[in-house]
Amino acid sequence: MVCVLHVVEDQRRQAAPSEQRGITAMTFVSGQSAFSGPVSQGEIPSAVAEHILEVINVVDEAPNVKTFTFRSVGTAPLTYEAGQFITLELPVCQGPIARVYTLSSTPSRPMSVSVTAKAQGASVGTRWMFENLVRGSVIKARGPSGRFVLGDSGAKRHLFVSAGSGITPTMSMLRWLSDATPDVDVVFINCSRTPEEIIFRRELELLDQQMPNLRLGFIVEKPGSFEGWSGLTGLLDVRKLNVLAPDLMDREVYCCGPVGFMRGVQTVLDGLGFPVSHYHEENFAPIVAEPSDAPAAETSSIAPRVVRFNKSDAETVCAPGETVLSAARRSGVQIVSVCEMGICGTCKVRKTSGDVQMTHAEGISDDEVHAGYILACCAKPVTSVEVEA
Repeated sequence: MVCVLHVVEDQRRQAAPSEQRGITAMTFVSGQSAFSGPVSQGEIPSAVAEHILEVINVVDEAPNVKTFTFRSVGTAPLTYEAGQFITLELPVCQGPIARVYTLSSTPSRPMSVSVTAKAQGASVGTRWMFENLVRGSVIKARGPSGRFVLGDSGAKRHLFVSAGSGITPTMSMLRWLSDATPDVDVVFINCSRTPEEIIFRRELELLDQQMPNLRLGFIVEKPGSFEGWSGLTGLLDVRKLNVLAPDLMDREVYCCGPVGFMRGVQTVLDGLGFPVSHYHEENFAPIVAEPSDAPAAETSSIAPRVVRFNKSDAETVCAPGETVLSAARRSGVQIVSVCEMGICGTCKVRKTSGDVQMTHAEGISDDEVHAGYILACCAKPVTSVEVEA
């Protein structure tokens, strides 16, 4: 069943122009690879496992949107969960940069992986991909990473809500469900500017024919040049959600899109009393630490905190409140980073000694912390430390 809605565009983009999934890479490295490698995958977290990927196909999905499909070179196929992302190293003219992209492919088809990217006006990495990646091109990648996954919730009914290119993780999830449990009950809503800009529209309509309990809701701002487009108009509100998902309260909700769009969805769900434990989103807003009531220590009484980078045979004194990533940059040590908000997990490194204070946004798991790993972008030494970088 296909249901068409209409939504105001300013819910979709409220941040400055950015790369795929709202992240702008912060790391520019001149003259050499942004990834120090090769990296053994034996005991390291998947987020920092390195892969060589070869482009095997490029497909135009919508205006300024392309899907790039890769195969692994020299290693086993990349293992991931539907909804996760990878970090690509892109050799742009300024020097290699790192960009994060959600995997839009499904783990149920492991011989290849795909990312679907939209080139914004100020795109650097994504625009480079559009202009340079062709069949046979080879690039480096790290990952996968991310906790925006279906997991083991055991939910029997799902609601996927996305805006624009935020459709990529929910499309990965839907493709996985189509292969694994095609009878599953899914409501799939996507918001786009015009009908022409709906990503994966033809495939979604095909899946609608193949999955008996799938209901589609395409939400557009305006009909554009599409003839015969009809549907409800206005904002995505309680009434329209009830049209698409009258049993909303019994569903597991997965939401991805610009921050303003997700806040709007949350507001609607909060008004309905929807249980927060059944709501999941791909959140790229930084986590701000709560202010402490403890008195500040005298700077003069704090012993110097030396950060030693073992692999690079370098060390430096870390200023109070300075992160390991900042200290690494001052020392000329390369630690790849993208979001610098404790979200993407790209800057994960192993700490072999010392203690750090780390406030992050779920970019690292408890098991990885127990194994000695830290996120360099948000780990602040409280003693002298040694890291494998």
